[in-house]
Amino acid sequence: MVDSMTNRTAFVTGASRGIGLACARALAGAGCRVVLAARDAAKLEQASAEIPNSCWVELDLASPPSIERAFAKAGKVDILINNAAVTKDGLALRMKKEAWDAVLATNLTGAFLAIQQVLHPMLRERWGRIVNISSVVGEAGNPGQANYVASKAGLIGLTKSLAQELASRNVTVNAVAPGFIETDMTASLSQELKDAMLSRIPLNRFGKAEEVAAAVKFLASDDASYITGQVLRVNGGMYM
Repeated sequence: MVDSMTNRTAFVTGASRGIGLACARALAGAGCRVVLAARDAAKLEQASAEIPNSCWVELDLASPPSIERAFAKAGKVDILINNAAVTKDGLALRMKKEAWDAVLATNLTGAFLAIQQVLHPMLRERWGRIVNISSVVGEAGNPGQANYVASKAGLIGLTKSLAQELASRNVTVNAVAPGFIETDMTASLSQELKDAMLSRIPLNRFGKAEEVAAAVKFLASDDASYITGQVLRVNGGMYM
């Protein structure tokens, strides 16, 4: 697998922490040149310093000009990992349009615009990997997250449509749908809420960012060359 990814360039959004950073590390370990992208320049610089053969670019997926600048700096991208996402939770009854728009703009529209930036070179080269990070809630739903769930479900639909559009040029498009993963967010939850979450997970533990990254690395490799339009669930059995 290392040989198949050597000399490939992987662009990872939301790469300054959590799942995105784990993906960047995994892809670098497989031989890729990795471009880390996120909004926090200080965290990006620190993360990139620890990852061989990597660089970083500032990226705000809610801003089309920022997307264009980031990909112009990155150069040709062979592997795109659409991981960046934001949340603005609230019950639908009281959700402001601004909260809906902000989440969809970053999580879905931003991901689509990022994909557009890499399509021409991928189609020319007749090789490319696009992996969209969805979520278990994109398939199962979750109260109080109508905007976030809609964005993650939209990524799955986008994945399936693009997989059909791009397959003839050997560009695969897949999604990874993590369940509850140990992150900064889950670390701050109350024990009562953690216990409630764990009761819904057959493997009876939260996942690790590295376990999501392993799935992403697989889908980005030549070992997954006959897989496209799929949703790979990394959720401990929470949703089947």
